[in-house]
Parts: sequence; C-alpha cells; structure tokens
Amino acid sequence: MNMDLCELSPAYVRSIAPYQPGKPISELAREFGLDEKNIVKLASNENPRGIGPRTRAAIDAALGEIARYPDGNGYDLKLALSKRYGIDMSAIVLGNGSNDVLELVSLAFLGPGRSAVFSQHAFAVYPLATQARGARAIVVPAKDYGHDLEAMAKAVDEDTYVLWVANPNNPTGTYASPQRIEALLRQVPERVIVVLDEAYNEYLPADLKADSAKWLKRHPNLVVVRTFSKAYGLAGLRVGYGLTHPSIADVLNRVRQPFNVNSIALAAATAALDDMEFVAKSYAENLQGLRQLEQGATALGLEYIRSFGNFVTIRVGKAADVYKRLLRRGVIVRPVGGYELPEHLRVTSGTPDENETFLAALSASLKE
Repeated sequence: MNMDLCELSPAYVRSIAPYQPGKPISELAREFGLDEKNIVKLASNENPRGIGPRTRAAIDAALGEIARYPDGNGYDLKLALSKRYGIDMSAIVLGNGSNDVLELVSLAFLGPGRSAVFSQHAFAVYPLATQARGARAIVVPAKDYGHDLEAMAKAVDEDTYVLWVANPNNPTGTYASPQRIEALLRQVPERVIVVLDEAYNEYLPADLKADSAKWLKRHPNLVVVRTFSKAYGLAGLRVGYGLTHPSIADVLNRVRQPFNVNSIALAAATAALDDMEFVAKSYAENLQGLRQLEQGATALGLEYIRSFGNFVTIRVGKAADVYKRLLRRGVIVRPVGGYELPEHLRVTSGTPDENETFLAALSASLKE
C-alpha cells in the first residue's frame, strides 16, 4: 500500500502534537538502570500523601462489584457534590478526570469556523482540545506569567464560543482573585462558555478561595471544573467534575461516554469528598513543601514563580539540559518548554525528603 492512511485524518488533527505526560518511574529505571525505590518523581503534581483511610476502605468495598458496569449517572457522587455545593444534581457533569470534562466542552461547543480564547502559558489541554475540534485558537499574551483577564475578554470575537481560564494556572501557579474572575464573567458575552478550571482549588488558603459555585446562578454560561486527582490523591483513578447550568450539563452529557467514570473511581471520590481532614492535612503539608522548594531555589540563587498550586516553577537556565542531568540522578521533574518557558522546570511539592533530594540533585546538576 502506497497510501499513508494518516492522510485520511483532517489536517487539523494531523498537526496535533500529542500531550506529553511526566516520565513514569518505571521508564526512567529502565532507561538508566536505576532502582525504582530510589527514584523521586516530582513531575505530575500528584499528592505525595497518597489517599486517606476512608477512601481506601471505599475502594476495598467496591472491588466486589467490579464485574458489573458502573452507575452511568454517578448518582451517589453527584448527590454528595450537590449537597457540598448547594446545586441541583442536574447541574453536575462527571468526567474521567477533569481533562475529560474539558474535552466534553470542546466536543459540545467547538468546531470548524469557531474559536476559543486562552492564555499563553496556560494548561496544554486547552490548545489540544481546541485544535482537535478544528477550531481556531486565540492565544492572549501572559501578564507576569499569569492570565491577562482584561485582554482575554477583549480578545473574544464574533466566532468565539469558549474561553478557558485556569485558576490557579498550571504550569505557572499564578492566581487571579475572585473579584477579577467575576469582572471577566461580567465582560464576556453570555453566548461564550467560560470554563473556570479549578484543579488546584483545594490548595488555596481559605481567604483566597472563591465560592465559584454560587456564580452559576448569575452566569449561566459558566462551567466550573474540578478534580479528585490533586489534593484528594486519586490521580490514578481519573475522576473530575463540572458544575454548570443544567442546559449546558445536558449538552455535555449527550457527548459524554456512557460509563466514563469507573465504579472504583466513583466509590473512592464519594468517600474522599467526605474526608476533609485528609484534604486539610494535604493542604498544610503542601504549604510547607512549597516554602521548602522556594527557600531552596533562593539559596541556589534561582528565580521562581510564586505558586498557588502544589508545584513551583523554577528558572534554571538551559532547562532541557538540567532536566536530563536530574534524570541521571534519579529525579523526575517537568520541563515546560512546550509552554514557551524554555528556561523553567516545574517541580511538584513532594514529601520533605523528596524535596530535599531534588534540591541536592539540582545543586549538583547546575554545577555540571
């Protein structure tokens, strides 16, 4: 066969550069002949505390029903979320991780001849989801590494259907106040779906948290997206959710796969949502970890972007080279050159020992 079957795919799909996840521990061990037990992975913004005892008990209890399909409507989890946020169950959409909810928005509202607005240095899924639908990306230059919300509102044009906002933002960790987000919502036309991605919301101090669920009544075009992958420690189970107007939820559920959240994930997330003591400890330990990484970077004479997530993005110079030197020392972090930050590395806040191991490896790598 002389024909390249890839050519049968639309040009906008063929031109996609696939999302690059953090390097797995097993892959690094194979690559450099390292012992997996000695490798420190601070690349994927996971919770170093693992999961809480209530969540583990819920997982064990759910294993007996694994031969059966999960509840396609996720009733128990939706009920728990409904009670937590004081919104109707019809306003909730569940996803295979929050990424899935982002994809559902793009499936439902984007396509050729439409556009989406997002910020420079914003989460990689926004351009990927936009391009995969054949829509046009309107990228607004960042301001101090963060979202220039005023410029983003002005960038909306007649064919814009979605505006993506990550708050706090990944990979820069920057944060916009509730007042600024509300100002954006007032500026953006109601015909534009505003996706407020709050994956790192649980890592914000109480005085900075927005009660964004309450904005839904005033702004029916808002979709608030959150995840159980970060503070709740369920990254491997893939479960997230969107809070929105029932009309939008209805459309998203039409393009959603019937059993997109598995039964173990549903049970674990329902239990995890009730374990606020675990989340509170995760928040406190993360704060200590951030300070440890920031102080370590300062001691090495390095600049960093102040973060409101569970990671710190540090300016190290030739980041691609430093990243490879760290790998040889058994430390995995995240290069962010693809986010137009070629001199930075993003480092997840780990345990105190993991952070110390990273800082020692970074010090040695910078001297090479």
